[in-house]
Amino acid sequence: MTDGDAEVVLRAARPEDARTVAQIWYEGWGDAHLGNVPDELITLRTRESFDTRAAQRVPITTVATVGAAVAGFVMVVEDEVNQVYVSGDHRGSGIAVPLLAAAESRVRANGHPQAWLAVVPGNARARKFYSNNGWSDDGPYTNEIPGPAGSIDVPCRRYVKRVD
Repeated sequence: MTDGDAEVVLRAARPEDARTVAQIWYEGWGDAHLGNVPDELITLRTRESFDTRAAQRVPITTVATVGAAVAGFVMVVEDEVNQVYVSGDHRGSGIAVPLLAAAESRVRANGHPQAWLAVVPGNARARKFYSNNGWSDDGPYTNEIPGPAGSIDVPCRRYVKRVD
């Protein structure tokens, strides 16, 4: 696959990718979630929190590179496609499609016949993307995010796709 004239390569994330992954995640998360999640969660999602979580999740992360630069990533936890983000300057280039396919393959390799993910209802761009790539809206889902005073309930939609 290419993005413009540059080849897109998928590979396992490396520790040195964590800072770039965190930056892409932080910016994309803001675009997708501000105004769509409780203010309490927005307070927790500092730039530093993304640095910490990206570093911890290197083993479950696949990155897409364009040239030498990380342009997007996906994280998979067992049967959950946990995060899918593309940097702002590569959105709309098609990079998310092979990232999502890689996530589906990883769920299958983890021994699960079906993948799932959660998306906030107000993230229309993501919801359309998942639907266009064979995912089905399976109904409401409450994502319980650990917070300092207990969990923060984030209303979401649960999307599913058979991967076997």
